[in-house]
Amino acid sequence: MNRDDAWKLLNEYMKNQNLINHGLAVEAAMAAYAEKFGEDIEKWRILGLLHDFDYEKFPDEKDHALKGAQILKEKGYSEDIVKAVKSHNPYHNIPRDTLMEKTLAAVDELTGFLIACVLVRPSRSFKDLKPKSVKKKMKDKAFAKNVKREDITNGADELGITLDEHILFVTNALDGISERLGFN
Repeated sequence: MNRDDAWKLLNEYMKNQNLINHGLAVEAAMAAYAEKFGEDIEKWRILGLLHDFDYEKFPDEKDHALKGAQILKEKGYSEDIVKAVKSHNPYHNIPRDTLMEKTLAAVDELTGFLIACVLVRPSRSFKDLKPKSVKKKMKDKAFAKNVKREDITNGADELGITLDEHILFVTNALDGISERLGFN
């Protein structure tokens, strides 16, 4: 299990560049949190990269994550990665017991929302994106309407940090790969 193999697997199953970028964004946020928490950065990166790799082939919420987890299990990925992939889809009601599982759930929706926020900014940059601005956008239900705001706020709560801290931390992680994501 290494990052290069995970990258190949992601690209084998996924062709949509926006979905690939989502995997890269979640990977960056997971790696940053792994470093902060003193966890296995490589493992957390792999999980971030692969958490949605099955989405293009299995977009139905009843299948998404379960199909991917089965594929990962068959390929020999560790049980903690497999369970984290399954538990990140709230449809399956699988308890998130570990810090890694909770962190994945906490950053999944937030990364997508932050990218949406940057797309409408004149600067198209994460550098000047402030938590206050993000929270204002969260109140606008028409903006990025498919993003579940409660997943973002619950994620910060599960990690035991304020929403402002969570937004700022993940924004900084995404700023570190902004060029890879197609931003300034």
